[in-house]
Amino acid sequence: MNNGERLMKNEKKMNKIEKLIAELCPDGVEFKELGEVVNILDSQRRPVSKLKRTGGIYPYYGANGIQDYVDDYIFDGTFILLGEDGSVINKDGSPVLNWATGKIWVNNHAHVLAEKAEIAILRYVYFALSTIDVTKVVKGNIPKITQQNLRNFRIPIPPLTVQQEIVKILDTFTKLEAELEAELEARKKQYEYYRNKLLTFGDEVEFKDICTLIENEVVATVNPPKKLNKKHYSPIGTFPIIDQGQKFIVGYTDDRNAVVANGLYVIFGDHTELIKYVDFTFAQGADGIKVLTTKSDIINARYFYYVLNNFYEKKGKYTRHFSFLKKTKIPIPSLVEQERIVAILDKFDALVNDLTAGLPAELNARRKQYEYYRNKLLTFKPLEMQNAN
Repeated sequence: MNNGERLMKNEKKMNKIEKLIAELCPDGVEFKELGEVVNILDSQRRPVSKLKRTGGIYPYYGANGIQDYVDDYIFDGTFILLGEDGSVINKDGSPVLNWATGKIWVNNHAHVLAEKAEIAILRYVYFALSTIDVTKVVKGNIPKITQQNLRNFRIPIPPLTVQQEIVKILDTFTKLEAELEAELEARKKQYEYYRNKLLTFGDEVEFKDICTLIENEVVATVNPPKKLNKKHYSPIGTFPIIDQGQKFIVGYTDDRNAVVANGLYVIFGDHTELIKYVDFTFAQGADGIKVLTTKSDIINARYFYYVLNNFYEKKGKYTRHFSFLKKTKIPIPSLVEQERIVAILDKFDALVNDLTAGLPAELNARRKQYEYYRNKLLTFKPLEMQNAN
């Protein structure tokens, strides 16, 4: 089934839900406190220190998911685990949730919620909780959601028939998302395999260290006339500013004196694990990155990027302050071979990393689609508001 067919099918289900709501709760939906809707089993939790855990097959859960595996369990069934302290809130303000089934052990950092079948389907409660904002109730130096605050969370409780239909639609999206995530992970492993294979050479290829390449002006270090500090970073501007950190592009500027000349560059982060390939005009922030470019016809810039990335992923850890440049030798096959390797790896790279195409783009689209339908399906007019009119 393609995406268009899925959308049509979901729209039909949406129409069915709207008819059910009009039939079963035309005056609105009652909002109830979570303490009324689920059984809270926190009193049955038991923490076990890491030193006392014995390895086994049963998941040991904490605030943000599985922390370990142990040889015994204290819960057996289907549960929502909601972070109590530590990692308890997502970037969008929603609580950290885990859906746990089977035999499990839970420590005292996650609330344990079980179903009250006569009131609410637990899976429906899981989706409803994922839409609430808990920002105002998370307090303390160590973020915490107390049990009292947990009990006071209010969620809409439509008739069970409506809940069931909502769960069917949202589970379709979560299943598709899980399939895409699994496919993306498989493709990443395939990409790593081919990259390792393509970039592994024997004595038939000459290896050169980067310092020698720099000394011979095959590779050059590039610096703009001016580097910008944080006070110069703007949310708008002509040129993106590149600095260390996960964001990579940290702001924008119109200052042409800070711009690196147009070219093809490999960029290293100073204090972070960062190697990027850049083929656009940019400004450089502070001193957190090192910018290299190739200057001769013996090395392809994109190949240079791939071979260095492969080297450091094998090493496991990136080295600060660019000391690795003194220790790194890279294979230099013919330009024709470099271009062949780049063509193959570019296809894999686009498939697994490009946010505008390939699997990441598809996965991102499905997540947005899921959020749209989830928010639409879980938005109800409260019954008391309707009665007040």
